[in-house]
Amino acid sequence: MEKRLFTSESVSEGHPDKVCDQISDAILDECLKQDPNAHVACETFATGNTVLVGGEITCNGHIDVEEIVKHVLKDVGYDKEELGTDYHSVKVINKIQHQSPDINQGVDRGSPELQGAGDQGIMFGYATNETEGYMPLAIVIAHKLVREATRLRKEGAFKHARPDMKSQVTIDYTDPNNIRVDTVLMSCQHDDGINLDEFKKYIHEEIMQKTVKSFGLNTDFRYFINPTGRFVIGGPSGDTGLTGRKIIVDTYGGYAEHGGGAFSGKDPSKVDRTATYMARYIAKNIVAAKLADRALIQLSYGIGIAEPLSVYINTFGTNKISEEKILEIIREVFDMRPGMIIKNFSLKKPSFQYRSLSNYGHFGRPDVDCPWEKLDKVNELEKYIK
Repeated sequence: MEKRLFTSESVSEGHPDKVCDQISDAILDECLKQDPNAHVACETFATGNTVLVGGEITCNGHIDVEEIVKHVLKDVGYDKEELGTDYHSVKVINKIQHQSPDINQGVDRGSPELQGAGDQGIMFGYATNETEGYMPLAIVIAHKLVREATRLRKEGAFKHARPDMKSQVTIDYTDPNNIRVDTVLMSCQHDDGINLDEFKKYIHEEIMQKTVKSFGLNTDFRYFINPTGRFVIGGPSGDTGLTGRKIIVDTYGGYAEHGGGAFSGKDPSKVDRTATYMARYIAKNIVAAKLADRALIQLSYGIGIAEPLSVYINTFGTNKISEEKILEIIREVFDMRPGMIIKNFSLKKPSFQYRSLSNYGHFGRPDVDCPWEKLDKVNELEKYIK
């Protein structure tokens, strides 16, 4: 019998695309710190020892772009000339301009109830009861692998490791009553001239084995470590980085549909970000309330229009009441207007930094207090199945 396999990947904060996501979100954080009503659409491009920052920003404050870029690079670990990207000498090019007033007039209407969407678009949210955090299993494990590897690198335990890392996890769903890890792949950048056998042994025993074991799963999986044999040149020197190029890593690891819009560098008026958070909030509360075992929500918006143009749900046949009834409940329980999402989630003055979301996913985070992960609608939703 053919195995039923599904694979997801993740990347570390040193991956070139993630470096760019962090810079864009760090600039957003500083804008909102100085002006909670700032409008930000910031993109970052990194190659070698050059970082180009562009986009449209309207902010009543002074943003030191070069200082933010250097701070992010230093924090990630790009702090030596030999890495090819070094915060000491990086060349920063600032091409930021003001946001178009044509967009502002459709968004800013004086009150959260009337605020229109910052753009048209479709956004998806997903939840499953497969894991404690209501996330697909493969992406959760993939995130933890690179998160743990980065933690150990920064603590000095993962010797000779450099910032750029990738993980990939394949789950075997052939027997629903015995879900297993089939394959784990990691590629970790390293110093030159090291003992690669010892390096790989540490990854297998201290990162792969311990991470998979923490989920109570089998540790006899196939594994591959740095399959090309050598990974010295990495980060923006090994591959050009760009904001918004890891949208599947940011969401559900390919297990659910995606609207196509990236998150990083966008202020809360951008529904690419805000409405995707809302869709996740709806889906997670629906699954936690046991209206369904799995739920995919799609929201669509028109620029300058407050109410969503459409709301869609797919429960993949796991629903306990009709999907038509669930849609009615969603409209009764959840306020999906962009201004109200921003207000209810405190997105202009969040309890977290947006940069903290730019690595290891925006959903199911055990380490970040995300308001869209709260299950505060469960009691209200449970009334509909009693």
